[in-house]
Amino acid sequence: MEFVRVDIQGGIARVTIDRQSKLNALNAQVLDELESCFEDLKNKADARIIIITGGGDKSFVAGADISQFPSLSSAEAYQFSIRGQTVFSLIESSLKPVIAAVNGFALGGGCELALACHLRYASTEARFGQPEVKLGVIAGYGGTQRLPRLIGLGQALDLLMSGRMVGADEALGMGLVNGIFDGAELMEKVEEVARVILKQGPQAVAFTLKAAYAGAGRPLAEGLAIEAAAFRDVFETEDRIEGATAFLERRPPEFKNR
Repeated sequence: MEFVRVDIQGGIARVTIDRQSKLNALNAQVLDELESCFEDLKNKADARIIIITGGGDKSFVAGADISQFPSLSSAEAYQFSIRGQTVFSLIESSLKPVIAAVNGFALGGGCELALACHLRYASTEARFGQPEVKLGVIAGYGGTQRLPRLIGLGQALDLLMSGRMVGADEALGMGLVNGIFDGAELMEKVEEVARVILKQGPQAVAFTLKAAYAGAGRPLAEGLAIEAAAFRDVFETEDRIEGATAFLERRPPEFKNR
């Protein structure tokens, strides 16, 4: 792959979008490579958690490639939106945790990519925004839907309708990111978070993601039913026996991911 690199070490897959001459902006090829990457990681036993970041120290992903916008027909624009949504939904639906390490600009499609991840950590230099309205268009890769679900409708509309950028501190205050680290330490700190998750039962983590996302936005009664079904299903795994046994024997569990 030309623009997406994957390095796997110690159960952690680091996915780097490296198109630095364009501030890692998304184009059709980057989307294709991201899709191929995540389809491949589904079946890699040595990749239990995924971290996405941007190449260089200026940008996570600066947005979609807008050079084609003036010539797009409405039908082509619809397909443009669907394509990005499809790739980002693939990332969001991963049963392996996906963490965004936002190391710079996360604007437009870059912010939407971060929103599709399960957790988001930012460097102190990170900047977030959905500036599409400044171009006379709207967010099309999930921003109008995921941002309100994450930070609330009022705060989301502020960003979506003003197009303004927010720094890491403001992003943390509104719940857009889970934490902030100094830029030089960002990847190290995010990998520390990843290693904590890696110590947990992988089947339990996967069922947690499945239940949380399946229940999001549904009435509480429906969400509780989804949770109960997931709780039932996790009891069909071998890992839950190992987890309880290790606890009772006062030793670290040795999960087998089955």
